[in-house]
Amino acid sequence: MIKGLALLSFTFLLGMWMGDLLGTLLGIDANVGGVGFAMIFLILVKEGFVKKGWWKDELEFGIEFWNKLYIPVVIAMAASLNVKSALSSGVLAILAGTVPVFLAFWVFKVLIKSVKFD
Repeated sequence: MIKGLALLSFTFLLGMWMGDLLGTLLGIDANVGGVGFAMIFLILVKEGFVKKGWWKDELEFGIEFWNKLYIPVVIAMAASLNVKSALSSGVLAILAGTVPVFLAFWVFKVLIKSVKFD
């Protein structure tokens, strides 16, 4: 597991460095495509390791561990940003978020009552 995390960390850091370098070359004070570079590096390293016979289950497990955590973490971060934006944007943004939620609760309630469970 540790070797998989080390490989993932190495490709991530290399990708972030490449993204910063590309941003600097373009004259932008931002990371441009760092995560994309990291993913490409991870794919290339994995394919290289598979061809040489170095790819082991422990490498796969370390990468899969973070793969399972990635989507929930990103969703939680995006949701917290959306809430902050809605609260700072005013009443219309809050209504645009809450009304569909309550409407969905009502639709599910109606659907559950209409379905007969035998």
